[in-house]
Amino acid sequence: MKEDRSARNPYRPDVTLFLVLIPFISAFNYYLTYSNIRLRWFLVITFVLDTVQGYIAWWAVRKLIFYLDRKLPFHQGLLKRIVVQLVTTIVLGLAILIALTELSSWIARGKPAALNFYTTDLFIISIWFFVINGIYIGFYFYNQWKTLEAERHEEKRERTDGLVVKQGKQDIKLIFETVAGFSVEGEYVVVFQLTGKKFFVDQSLDKLEKTLPSVFFRLNRQYILHRQVIQGFRRAENGKLDVLIAASEQLPAEITVSRTKASAFKSWFQPE
Repeated sequence: MKEDRSARNPYRPDVTLFLVLIPFISAFNYYLTYSNIRLRWFLVITFVLDTVQGYIAWWAVRKLIFYLDRKLPFHQGLLKRIVVQLVTTIVLGLAILIALTELSSWIARGKPAALNFYTTDLFIISIWFFVINGIYIGFYFYNQWKTLEAERHEEKRERTDGLVVKQGKQDIKLIFETVAGFSVEGEYVVVFQLTGKKFFVDQSLDKLEKTLPSVFFRLNRQYILHRQVIQGFRRAENGKLDVLIAASEQLPAEITVSRTKASAFKSWFQPE
């Protein structure tokens, strides 16, 4: 369930942040627009109203950003998405605040909002909407980076611990300690366990060689074996090696390693 929530909200923890940030923005706006601030009931009431209006405008902007994620995701055009998001969220946010301010002014005073709301307050609020957009865009790319890092970590862990193979409709994880090795059989690559079970692998030996842990070695074009099934080696003609394999139904008793791989095999099998 946690992963599902994370997938639905790529901007986490935006809600917690803005629940705290919006009252601060309201207070800071008062500091910028009023030179003589006195703590009175009227000030408290207007501050609360401004904060509530800020929450409403932010929530609408947030919904619009989520809508844009579905209709114009970042990966389909980064610059276009940023420009569209900036323009639409600022217009929507200002429209909501203008409507709410005019409504509250007519209810409380029976007349339109003061002129300085349009000449000063809206300019300051517009800057805050730029800040809000910057926070959301930053959250998005930060969480995307975290997701990619988690996926890389999981892939690395899987490469260290085991390999996922398919058997029918099932995905089965084979722990590397139970794997004897990999071989080419016709047009397919198979992994075989110490118990004798075999599974098809949808990767080539070349690709496996790059991702398997160091307990495996590529002997030749046909075999990659785990150290635990290799008993030793003896020198053959022309600098080649005959690798001695533990008794197995899937493997020959000996596998030849070419002269070009002989030195690397000996260093791997007998590390200093």
